[in-house]
Amino acid sequence: MDTSANTGSLLTHLAFVLGRQSDQALQEQLGIGMSQYKILTMIAENPSVQQRDIASSFGQTEASISRQIKLLRKKELVTVRINPKNRRQHLSVLTIKGKHLTEAALAIFNRLYSEALSPLAAKQRDQLTEALAQLHHHTCEPGKTAACDPLLQVWQ
Repeated sequence: MDTSANTGSLLTHLAFVLGRQSDQALQEQLGIGMSQYKILTMIAENPSVQQRDIASSFGQTEASISRQIKLLRKKELVTVRINPKNRRQHLSVLTIKGKHLTEAALAIFNRLYSEALSPLAAKQRDQLTEALAQLHHHTCEPGKTAACDPLLQVWQ
């Protein structure tokens, strides 16, 4: 099947390949994967976020998020504190190192995607960005299946 003839197949394939390239770049250059990056980003944008909320937003189990948080703690990217208002609740907070690493990841993505988009003229890149923004807005309208979770507004 010629994927260029099918927009859905092409979008799926590009998302998969770019996701793998992003994950590999993060692993090689920063020692974290895309899952850990997404968790760091969510914690940065939502300081009071709980592990169960992260798990729900990403469609993962609390146990998998807990394992990732433990790895992030070992790397000194996150600390966990007890919420003074609810002592049963543990809050994850980015360390300075975690903040710097998150910023470095964005720089990696910018380089990676600039290279991926380099075959396009500036006008085509602008049009693509506008089209993707429109698709995102339409796809993530409230009430739609798997619409953007309020906790994931960082991706917008």
